Amino acid sequence: MSQINNTFIKLRSRLRERDIKLWEEPYYFEGVGSIETEMDRLARDLSGELGIDLADCRCALAEMQDGALRKLAARREFNATGLATFNVRCVDSKGGTSQILEIKCSLGGMGSELQGEVAKKLNLSDPSHVKCISGGRLINGQTTLASQGLKTNQQLMVIVGGENEGQQLHERIQRIRADVELITDADHRFMEMEDQDGRPIFLPPDENRSLLMAMSMYEASRGAMRRENFDEALLLLLEADELFSRCDSKFLEAVDNYALINLDIVWCYLCLKNITQLPDAQRRLDICERSFFKSYGEQFGRLYSLKGTSCPERALIMRLHLLQGVLFFHQNRRDEAYEKLEEASRDLNELRVDDDQLSALVEMGYEESDARLALRSCAGNVDRAIEFIQERKVKISEERRNSAPARQVYQEMRDANSGGGEWVDPRSVCRLMEMGYERRLVVEALKRTKNNLERSLDLLQRHSDDLRANLPATPAVDESLLSTLQQLGFPAPNARVALETTDNNFRKSIEFLLKSFVSEAELLGVIEKMTKLVEDLGPSGSKRGSSSSSSTTPLVNLSGSKMRLVKSVLSQAKSEIESYNAYKRFNEELSEINSHYLDLPLVQEEQILIEYRNLLER
Repeated sequence: MSQINNTFIKLRSRLRERDIKLWEEPYYFEGVGSIETEMDRLARDLSGELGIDLADCRCALAEMQDGALRKLAARREFNATGLATFNVRCVDSKGGTSQILEIKCSLGGMGSELQGEVAKKLNLSDPSHVKCISGGRLINGQTTLASQGLKTNQQLMVIVGGENEGQQLHERIQRIRADVELITDADHRFMEMEDQDGRPIFLPPDENRSLLMAMSMYEASRGAMRRENFDEALLLLLEADELFSRCDSKFLEAVDNYALINLDIVWCYLCLKNITQLPDAQRRLDICERSFFKSYGEQFGRLYSLKGTSCPERALIMRLHLLQGVLFFHQNRRDEAYEKLEEASRDLNELRVDDDQLSALVEMGYEESDARLALRSCAGNVDRAIEFIQERKVKISEERRNSAPARQVYQEMRDANSGGGEWVDPRSVCRLMEMGYERRLVVEALKRTKNNLERSLDLLQRHSDDLRANLPATPAVDESLLSTLQQLGFPAPNARVALETTDNNFRKSIEFLLKSFVSEAELLGVIEKMTKLVEDLGPSGSKRGSSSSSSTTPLVNLSGSKMRLVKSVLSQAKSEIESYNAYKRFNEELSEINSHYLDLPLVQEEQILIEYRNLLER
């Protein structure tokens, strides 16, 4: 940030304090214009009061007066014609303002009309590449500007890049979103939620999908931030934020990512040098601070008492204090800004990691992320840091091993209720089964009590006969369907489980089996066998020739309807391959991300801290 901006901040605050309006008398007369003598007098007064160079003060006042008059004219035009004026700041990926535009558009028009006007000014052929941001939200092209809360004279932020860059960014965001949707719809074959210690997070299917989508977009944004592509990162973060907003607030408490996403959005605002989003930045930092206090105690006391003041979590706290200090500075709350920046400085000093110690651990084969976190956690003691890394890996491994039964129950319950049904907490199922109760009775008890563990235990102890009487009868596996599934290429044990789980529903059994493969190669093998079977069978479902199949198992005749179903599922199986491809692409996005969200090198933070402390001291 420049000293010129510092001058504007000081002047705006002082003019507001003294209720001076540069567009009114004695500084401006309608029909006459600016009164130079009054403006000169005001400049002399304020330059002395604020310690600003007289020439800089006079220039800044003149620019502020011009800006106020333009806003007044825009307001009059809006009242007369309904055309709203927007001040649009276009930013590039590395944080510069490439252009400032004045765009006029009706508030009754769609967001796409605003995109079109911006594209026209920038000579862009495709308006969809223009991403407008207002109040921390992406402007929706399919709804009116008025319904999205836009007003005349509002400042907007636009991310687009050049013609080719804009297209590449647009296509990249679209592909990431499409891949995330494919992955999250793949029924946990690729991703599932767990906390930082490896414990799985179980939520009802609808909330689980929304959160997994949001967290996946967030992970992609972290990769963009590490590459310092802050325009891409901000677009991904805002999409993730929109997905988070659709989740039930009580389920957001199960993850801390919502606090972090608000922190990172403000970080991107700062890195893009976009102070037009200050009101949204204040709101987001307040959300983050409340969440941190809830997790770590008021003023982080609970965290520091448990882990000490050099704990890795303090890196997040340092960034929060820094951003709060920057925000206070731009609000001209200089005393508060100084206090927050001092807190950020203390945080930084206690988090510093010796480069030689870090290099030594990396040379031993440890990941830089793990090494930095360990050194911070162990106050720079290399031997203790090595123990910390090893103990952490053991702890995560044990948590994942111990939670394996619950994960399996969760997967089976999800498959069993794929057509809808009440959600049952897998951990509760496992805990009650460990007490010796039959699984089917446990599930029925938890459904009746809406996952209340104590009431479910009471039902199992006192009313087990009633529970058993209400269990649906388990039909025997249809041997004909079992043989058909084997003929289609599915192993007999898997096919039997599928039929038992789906009550001999042929279509659901195939879907169940297609989603049960642990590798792309296995799925491709079944697709190949199923394709050959369809080719070998005529339209009526009978075999065309005795030598057309190499299988030694007699072919079970498929009716015309079943043949159509097999072809349909074959198409579905091929689409499952795209899920694997999407996962591969998404993993590439994550390849540059450190393995832990607490790992912040704090290099950029230190540079910004020095910059703003210097501005305060001038």
